[in-house]
Amino acid sequence: MELRHGRRMPGGQLSALLLLLASSLLWGAAGGRRPPRPPPCPPSCSCTRDTAFCVDSKAVPKNLPPEVISLTMVNAAFTEIREAAFAHIPSLQFLLLNSNKFTLIGDNAFAGLPHLQYLFIENNDIQASLANNNLQTLPRDLFKPLDILSDLDLRGNSLACDCKIKWLVEWMESTNTTVPAVFCSSPGQFEGQRIRDLALGDFQCITTDFVVHQVLPFQAVSAEPYTYASDLYVALAQPGASSCAVLKWDYVERKLRDFDRIPAHSAVHCKPIVAQGQLYVVVAQLFGGSYIYRWDTAVDKFIKIQDIDSQKTRKPNDIEAFQIEGEWYFVIADSSKAGSTSLYRLDQNGFYSHQALHAWHRDTDVEYVENDGKPRLIIASSSQAPVIYQWNRAQKQFAPQGEVGELLDVQMVKHFRAKREHFLCLSRYIGDSKVVRWEGQRFVELQTLPSRGSMVMQPFAVGQRRYMALGSDFSFTHVYLWDEEKQKFGKFQELAVQAPRAFRYVPAADVQLLLAPSFKANTLVYRHVVVDLSL
Repeated sequence: MELRHGRRMPGGQLSALLLLLASSLLWGAAGGRRPPRPPPCPPSCSCTRDTAFCVDSKAVPKNLPPEVISLTMVNAAFTEIREAAFAHIPSLQFLLLNSNKFTLIGDNAFAGLPHLQYLFIENNDIQASLANNNLQTLPRDLFKPLDILSDLDLRGNSLACDCKIKWLVEWMESTNTTVPAVFCSSPGQFEGQRIRDLALGDFQCITTDFVVHQVLPFQAVSAEPYTYASDLYVALAQPGASSCAVLKWDYVERKLRDFDRIPAHSAVHCKPIVAQGQLYVVVAQLFGGSYIYRWDTAVDKFIKIQDIDSQKTRKPNDIEAFQIEGEWYFVIADSSKAGSTSLYRLDQNGFYSHQALHAWHRDTDVEYVENDGKPRLIIASSSQAPVIYQWNRAQKQFAPQGEVGELLDVQMVKHFRAKREHFLCLSRYIGDSKVVRWEGQRFVELQTLPSRGSMVMQPFAVGQRRYMALGSDFSFTHVYLWDEEKQKFGKFQELAVQAPRAFRYVPAADVQLLLAPSFKANTLVYRHVVVDLSL
């Protein structure tokens, strides 16, 4: 393709040129004798057996001789070249579209032209696609159908070397077409560079997004995924519906569907624990006591097997389950003035009280962390800074180790690990939320995030990307993306979740989900999608 800059030819000159060309062609073909009957030709064109010259055409001419290998169009009375516009002339080898008013060349405009070798498109008003046309980008795979294209001139344009042009770099690496040097006009890091010198790795074109996948028509305050008997489930606490709802993932429909319900008049947390081949659900309630249920395979239903001591657990708020040295435990945070955060251990007959941890401090959340091979609990509280407990292997109990900074009113504490380093996310309802990093014997503040009205701050990883969702009762939820080089989170996306109380990442086969239980509206299920900006 060769594109040259010049002025649009006046109509009178074109008409004279057309007549001269037609006369000479016909006279030469006749050898001075009576000319043969002319081939079929549109009114705006002059044709020979294998050439056509068209002026003021209102569309790409259709009834051309089938043997045409050369087509010239000037002063065309239309502005757009659409997909496969010349596919009805498959023998074309030469196509000249200079001095027209074209503003758009559509995707695959030259599809169906396997023999095209020379393409000229210059001195037009094209905004999206070639030489001396002030182009900033080109339609993807524009030249892919042109297998034997010999020359392509893109000089005189202002090409932006972004993801929309990545395909051109890839095409230049594989084609035998001669392409004179063309340079990037933007962005800044590529300005002035030859496009042919760019590497595919220079383009950062893969991004992600969270889109609504399913709307669950109920309010909820917790969401806990679990796998049992090779199936995926989610348990959600629904205080408004007086139950723990258990949903099952449908791998065919790729949606969560109702499976069972456990009665719970004021449920704040429904924690499934799959241990020793059994499925347990710890049901924490604000009123009426808390209980433990077990799935009975004989009758296919949940059966209540024991009560939780109501003198210790008066106003439960959060539950975490974990294993230490092969034994199963769960800890339940208590937010009452008279109760205590308590640790329970599983034996042959069920879960039993093992240790009272943190009494009378109105605890809001608890997180289990293994750091340097040492099990730890971090308990957030309304009345003091988060407290760290470390496991004593000899006594098989947790012992106080210190506090996390001097932050009060921490609503939620969540741990994440990036490479070999450990971090905590600390959400606060009043004041700024924090990200802190473990440095030997203590946590050091790393980042401050504005978060008025935040009850939840949840880090989670999807593949190689690490996100953090920071919810609020007064504004949108902000999703952040971790920058490993800067060691901090950067804003990524906003989600319209009203009064979220949890965010839970759930991998479901080939679908990556993010559950967002809402205290005031429907519970939303988001899907994590990967987007290639070069496509």
